[in-house]
Amino acid sequence: MNFLASREQLRASFIRWALVCVPLCLLLGFMARQVAGSGPGNPWFDALEKPGIYPPPAAFGIVWSILYVMMGVALALVGSAWGARGRGIAIAAFVVQFLFNLAWTPTFFALHQITGALIVIAILAVLVAVTIVLFWRVRRIAALLVVPYFAWVLFATALNYEFLRLNPQADGAKGGAEAAARVRIAN
Repeated sequence: MNFLASREQLRASFIRWALVCVPLCLLLGFMARQVAGSGPGNPWFDALEKPGIYPPPAAFGIVWSILYVMMGVALALVGSAWGARGRGIAIAAFVVQFLFNLAWTPTFFALHQITGALIVIAILAVLVAVTIVLFWRVRRIAALLVVPYFAWVLFATALNYEFLRLNPQADGAKGGAEAAARVRIAN
């Protein structure tokens, strides 16, 4: 016997998914940033020559917060699509791309691996495109919610490349960790 869920049941399922996915995306994104010491205030990053396309630093927190909310809502839409063909693979693709998203920040800011970060973000761009295609097959609105994130990842890829081009000497640098103060001790 086949049962169709009522509108109220579908809405409740979406709300449950959203109450987990949205805060989780925001929390994990925030934690990756905090652990890596990303952005202004990071001595290694502050010493880098900034590309002309580098936006004001405040823009990053605002943009990423909005994108993480949109990503969480998109995942909730797909997650709540019980019985939809391709739902499981779409969720798996989201998780994999999100892990690459989280890996980029420590690769760039904590490890100072600009080339490594460029590789991570290039793979991320491909994975986000795959996620959009898979989300489209489950819930089109979910795929559309991920498109701004894809655009931002493409911009971030170009920005990462520009940082590498302008700062090849900083790729893999210790970033001040080896700095030491000379102290003369008088007898």
